[in-house]
Amino acid sequence: MLNTAAIMGRLVADPELKHTPSGVAVTSFTLAVDRNYAKPGEERQTDWIDVVAWRGTAEFICKYFTKGRMIAVTGSLQTRTWEDKNGSKHKAVELVAQQVSFCGDKAKESDRGEPAGQEKPKAAPQEEPAPSFTQGSLDDFVELDDSDLPF
Repeated sequence: MLNTAAIMGRLVADPELKHTPSGVAVTSFTLAVDRNYAKPGEERQTDWIDVVAWRGTAEFICKYFTKGRMIAVTGSLQTRTWEDKNGSKHKAVELVAQQVSFCGDKAKESDRGEPAGQEKPKAAPQEEPAPSFTQGSLDDFVELDDSDLPF
């Protein structure tokens, strides 16, 4: 069986780190994920996807991501059912994060708590660009006999 999902979207609010009674770190947050297609003349629709992350992944998210930041999340879908105090049954579908990645533009320095206006020094530019295939020629390649291959 396969249960894998990958989404990319923007955080709807700042993630908040919480801990279970046994001390395990957890965070729950919602991502605004635009649909790939919009009918002509209509706005693109957005889905609001609930995500939960545990342990180190939760700590990482809460440390480096804030409201509005783009994030890519891969994980598995999980459903939960519960009954409220009125006896009504509810069902929730969440993405349980296994991996998260930075996406989009690099955050402004002020977004990470560093003083605005102070720029980090830029790395020295490379003297010469790395060669690419377009700079090579077919003479650079050697034809191999299948008997030379290790597999």
